[in-house]
Amino acid sequence: MNHDPQDEAADANAPVSQSAENEAPTQHHRRIRSFVTRAGRVPVGQQRAIDELGPRYVVPYAPRLADWDALFGRRAPRVLEIGFGMGATTAEIAATRPGDDFIGVEVHEPGVGALLKLIGEQGLGNIRILQHDAVEVLEHMIAPESLEGVHIYFPDPWHKSRHHKRRLIQPKFVALLVSRMRPGGYIHLATDWQNYAEQMLDVLSAKPALENTADGYAPRPDFRPVTKFERRGLRLGHGVWDLMFRRR
Repeated sequence: MNHDPQDEAADANAPVSQSAENEAPTQHHRRIRSFVTRAGRVPVGQQRAIDELGPRYVVPYAPRLADWDALFGRRAPRVLEIGFGMGATTAEIAATRPGDDFIGVEVHEPGVGALLKLIGEQGLGNIRILQHDAVEVLEHMIAPESLEGVHIYFPDPWHKSRHHKRRLIQPKFVALLVSRMRPGGYIHLATDWQNYAEQMLDVLSAKPALENTADGYAPRPDFRPVTKFERRGLRLGHGVWDLMFRRR
């Protein structure tokens, strides 16, 4: 899930969907979730997009492999984006890469509505949306070795040390991602928290099936646009770190 790099106070005060599961005594292993729950009002224009375009572009979650060729109406390289926020980056990348198909996963309805609105305004036919937990989507709806790429941009940093265990980029989750990537496929991460960037680099570097495309952090690829929050942070002297790894 994308976060506003300038709004960490809101992140800290948000109700956490996973906290009860993570903190409650249990004999089962702690399950990583790809999101936190936040309430959000859906503006009229976004609700209209959900009502009118949702039936075509939103894929209902089901615990079985999806027929993506049928859902997109073609066979093309597929890229999964986890946590697309309000969808502006997803729409821009999809517009500049019409030969690729993009599966966007986002649990927050205002973001789903915003991306649907952009799809309608720009006539983007190469995006499908899942409003569900990305872990379950990966486990059940994405076939092994089927993804050309994975994008995860500015996930919640969980900046307090005691919350680092809640970060999405953990060894078990990365292993799941790698299993769904085809050989030669890529994973592209970006964060504006140096500590999280260091963790991301350590976790990805530890996977024998992945190879770094750069010596450490990667330059921002041309296809990833600079967000308004990122531009504001850069003006204030904040860093942004990109990582680009390929599956061997």
